[in-house]
Amino acid sequence: MTRFSAVFVALAAAGALSGTALAQEGTLKKIKDTGTVTLGHRDTSIPFSYYDDKQKVVGYAMDICYKIVDAVKANLKMKKIDVKLNPVTSATRIPLMANGTIDLECGSTTNNLDRQKQVWFTITHFVTANRYVAKKSSKIKSLADLKGKTVVSTSGTTNIKWATEENAKRKLGMNIIAAKDHAEAFLTVETGRAVAFFMDDILLYSLVANSKNPSEWAIGSEAYTVEPYGIMLRKDDAAFKKVVDAAVRNLYKSGEINKIYDKWFLKPVPPKGINLNVPMSAQFKKVVANPTDSGDPKAY
Repeated sequence: MTRFSAVFVALAAAGALSGTALAQEGTLKKIKDTGTVTLGHRDTSIPFSYYDDKQKVVGYAMDICYKIVDAVKANLKMKKIDVKLNPVTSATRIPLMANGTIDLECGSTTNNLDRQKQVWFTITHFVTANRYVAKKSSKIKSLADLKGKTVVSTSGTTNIKWATEENAKRKLGMNIIAAKDHAEAFLTVETGRAVAFFMDDILLYSLVANSKNPSEWAIGSEAYTVEPYGIMLRKDDAAFKKVVDAAVRNLYKSGEINKIYDKWFLKPVPPKGINLNVPMSAQFKKVVANPTDSGDPKAY
């Protein structure tokens, strides 16, 4: 092990330990003592968490997170909680949660059993599926058509993990490019450096809708995996999770979730005022009726 490697391992271990200590002490205590909660957010995950045309962080997941902050404020009997916004990427969101940098991650993060070993999730707030997007001119109709071709996905996502494993299992010989974010991945296909982009279908619908020429794109009909989204929080912090889960359950029970959902999926959204026109799925309606934080796809 080189000196640099030793230092890196030590820093990583220190970060993990600080996150563990924070979970044991409690996020609620941290918020009470500092008067601040830190929300991790994305920059291009439309309509969940992104910058609008005024460089304000907005989105469906952000609205839910702000409702959670209100519930935390009420629970702690605080008149005010300052909200600090911290940008995260697919690759940094879990480490920044584990080391205590952010308290809630408000985005489009899949809750699965593997990730639950590192972090916890609140009640599922959306259910999507892993598909690909390609230009219609490429005439890609199925996964088999991508054999030997260059494809892209976003670094640190369940999608790129699935594509890598499926590529090896089925001996497809795909060249898989890892992009830093969804916008870069979509641009890779747009400019011809890859023929398809694997990602959650709701994010693909949004990227296509906001593209220069939506009619030139096709999203695959094959759904490869079920992706339940959850707002991420630190592992082993039962007291904080209890407050967070109760806040989300209340949104569902009161019906307020319908207003929030309609705002982002059935009405024009910034920056271009495009209506994604994605009605609430049967899978998510099931979650609203019977809230779950399960990371098992079979639960949906």
